[in-house]
Amino acid sequence: MMQRFDVLVVGAGPAGSATAMHLARGGKTVLLADRARFPRDKPCGGGLTGRALKQAPCDVTPVVERVVDTFELRLHYKRSFRRTSSGPLILMTQRRRLDAYLAEQAAAAGAIFRDGVRVDALAIGAEGITARVGETDVTADTLVGADGANGIVAKAAGLEDGIVCGVALEGNVGWEHLDRERFASTAVVELGQPDGGYGWLFPKGDHANVGVGGWDSEGPHLRDHLRRVCERHDIAWSSLTEIRGHRLPMRNATTRVASGRALAVGDAAGLVDPLSGDGMYEAFSSAHVAAACVRDVLEGRAADLSAYPAGLDAALGRHTSLAWIAKAAIERTPGLALRVARSRAIRRRFLLRTATSRDPLGRSAPHPVWGRAEGAARRLLGPEAG
Repeated sequence: MMQRFDVLVVGAGPAGSATAMHLARGGKTVLLADRARFPRDKPCGGGLTGRALKQAPCDVTPVVERVVDTFELRLHYKRSFRRTSSGPLILMTQRRRLDAYLAEQAAAAGAIFRDGVRVDALAIGAEGITARVGETDVTADTLVGADGANGIVAKAAGLEDGIVCGVALEGNVGWEHLDRERFASTAVVELGQPDGGYGWLFPKGDHANVGVGGWDSEGPHLRDHLRRVCERHDIAWSSLTEIRGHRLPMRNATTRVASGRALAVGDAAGLVDPLSGDGMYEAFSSAHVAAACVRDVLEGRAADLSAYPAGLDAALGRHTSLAWIAKAAIERTPGLALRVARSRAIRRRFLLRTATSRDPLGRSAPHPVWGRAEGAARRLLGPEAG
């Protein structure tokens, strides 16, 4: 039997579940499918910044494990500064809990959630799509890819090219192996190594997450970089558990994010922040834009999803350009970048600019100067920046 939906969302990470939630709340019939059985874990620092929380599709406090109010930044494991905020800076969770919770909220909003099922036989036509979801044949008017840059949707829709990838390696360490008093509410960032990234220590409920990330070429050296982060924080390598690596997909000027009646959100669209490696804000923002474009198609205001790229640029373009510019500044002049970061006025201005998140659907396209500045920053960073 063929089941029909307005929207098929492939991938139930934060971007996929958020998109499904927005559309289901608007009365659309949505099938949200993921090949993993939930709850399942994914490599991720698990931090929710203020700007990400403002775009979240629902209250996420039930899965918050730790509140970070202190930030420690260090360069080459030497010069550093530490600042404490009067309010929360980052809310820490685990993807195992967050993703399961968001999928549950999507289902509560009216979406049909099916986990542990593969999506295959995917065909995209001018009037919609057909697919096999588990043992069920499905047809839908629109398709949302939230299954990563190498997922089935990107391949079927021809969206797999034009993404620059970084790489990260992380592990967990129990509080019995850490200075709990120092790290319990502190996010630590170690600048300078690996190339194109940084090391980190983020507190969670019963453990801390320790990791390193950088350019794709750093992959063979990440284990050594991770060992060094552990050594600098008196963490025995033998105490590290669940060590795993993952890629960090970043969009560039040639990345396609929509084709006909299919579009990509979150990691599938290469929407990882090039400076921080975070993707939560981008996932939630792209879900808002994607849901609006899908509604336009379903309600007859548009024939396809071709408006999505421009909407995405309006929502995220200025933020992404600023991240590339800051990344170039840190890599080319790290000492100066650290001195700038020490400035209270600069920090307040930067945090206000990046943490204040207006409605992503109400933003205008960034001035072309932002794109030119981003291009210059990428050229300074070299071939790996795309």
